[in-house]
Amino acid sequence: MQKFTCYVVLLLFLLCFFQAFSWSQFNQGENYEGSSDLINLEYHMGPVLASAINLYIIWYGQWNPTHQATIRDFLDSLSSSSSSVPYPSVADWWDTVRLYTDQTGSNITATISISGEFYDSGYSHGVYLSRLSMQSIIKAAVTSHSRPLPLDPHNGLYLVLTSQDVQVEDFCRAVCGFHYFTFPILVGVTVPFAWVGYSGTQCPGMCAYPFAWPKYSGKPPPTGGNDITHAPNGDAGVDGMISVIAHELAEVSSNPLINAWYAGEDPTAPTEIADLCLGLYGSGGGGGYMGKVYKDAWGNGYNVHGVKGRRFLVQWVWNPVKRRCFGPNAMD
Repeated sequence: MQKFTCYVVLLLFLLCFFQAFSWSQFNQGENYEGSSDLINLEYHMGPVLASAINLYIIWYGQWNPTHQATIRDFLDSLSSSSSSVPYPSVADWWDTVRLYTDQTGSNITATISISGEFYDSGYSHGVYLSRLSMQSIIKAAVTSHSRPLPLDPHNGLYLVLTSQDVQVEDFCRAVCGFHYFTFPILVGVTVPFAWVGYSGTQCPGMCAYPFAWPKYSGKPPPTGGNDITHAPNGDAGVDGMISVIAHELAEVSSNPLINAWYAGEDPTAPTEIADLCLGLYGSGGGGGYMGKVYKDAWGNGYNVHGVKGRRFLVQWVWNPVKRRCFGPNAMD
């Protein structure tokens, strides 16, 4: 009984700690497109994901195959050869993330491979999920009797993606995605994971910016329409989701156990490398303006190229060398 009580106390502590690590898309109160000495981003001696990442996707709910293909192509683009994709590429964007190192001097890995996919189309934990539910979903995926994912404590990173009809605690109100690590008491081992939800029908103005404008902003979008730019892959929900996925992958790689790279004195409420650059996609961005980005022949906005001729719009991250938000499409 005493051992069980200790587990319960530990779990309650971790749950309180867990609440802090999330991201809301349209929150541009703090971003730093220009170089700033005010940012106190520090290394706290924890690990980064320096070994090759085996990425395991859990598709939770009913998914549009076209949307799945777009997301897969983005993930495949993270490690694509520079010779096969025009500059600036998704891999060029990831190069900024790779500048972060651990205490041995090892950089974040350049290799991210989709190593398995699990289809939870039967909504094993329902359509109303808590944050803690994500760990139960991972547990179900690795213990399934039908084509389970491997439980990979050495190189595994688990990405839970929820479909348009799934409601998640704080989704569309305070968060668009979050990352954390699993509890051994629930999953069996400690592995990093991230969750991102499809916002196309629930809250595109919050989580699919800049492809949709938030109605609660109190001001019209810069273009005078209902959005700032059109989605390069034809769907505001999935294109917005890709930027959130990029955000979470950057942060889970640089702060997987919440003891590596972040700013702020409180580890339960850290400001991580992508949080510093919310809403910034190009030079000159800030204050509701996404910055200078490219436009294709149809007026769709993008800032990086991907595999199979894809184009994506992903937010910038903090560059620790330049000490400012940066992306490969920067004009300086």
